[in-house]
Amino acid sequence: MNRDLTPARICSLPADAFYIPDFISEEEEALLLQKVGGAPRPRWTHLSRRRLQTWPSSLTKSNTLLDSSLPSWLITPIIEPRFHALGIFTDSPHKSPNHVLVNEYRPGQGIMPHEDGAAYYPIVATVSLGAPIVLDIYPKNDPAERRNPQFRILQERRSLLVTKERLYSDFLHGIAEVTRDEDLGAQSICNWGLLGDPGPFEVGSYARETRTSLTFRDVLKVAKMGKTLNFLGGPK
Repeated sequence: MNRDLTPARICSLPADAFYIPDFISEEEEALLLQKVGGAPRPRWTHLSRRRLQTWPSSLTKSNTLLDSSLPSWLITPIIEPRFHALGIFTDSPHKSPNHVLVNEYRPGQGIMPHEDGAAYYPIVATVSLGAPIVLDIYPKNDPAERRNPQFRILQERRSLLVTKERLYSDFLHGIAEVTRDEDLGAQSICNWGLLGDPGPFEVGSYARETRTSLTFRDVLKVAKMGKTLNFLGGPK
């Protein structure tokens, strides 16, 4: 990890996480939301609690990604030059993210505590668009403690959150299904001192709006299309 991220470290967490407000500009945010909203309808997968897009494709049953490039709007200006300048994926096998999930969370929608699993190198970089949201962190090996999050991270719109190593492997993360995020302050939000503008949250709560997240990862196993067809019994 590049030393330029050191000032962005969330020091109250027991493992590595970094938070950068205003990671992209308002104009870049608007363009990204336009690209997400303009994607063909088949790109959207509708789940019971949210809808999502997967770029460049979903993983196979063996957690393998078919070799294909990400669209240019997900590369510039996020991966190039900013991720590369910060060295965020320097230690990952492909030195750059090769997979992006686009999740849309409307007020009242969320995702249960979960882990991203072994398909990915243990580093995740998430850019938030449209609205803020609170990410809840839970201990992985203690189900009794999953009623209440152990840590809470407030992700402002246009911010970047990077989690890696033990925070990736030893904890679960989720988003509560609420229409308001409550109990906000320096004592409850572990990245409070890193927020770009804590002013809107100093009243202790805010009403949720539609938030879109771009989650960048490096899939460990990548297969060329020809090899995949052979494996599936296709043309030799």
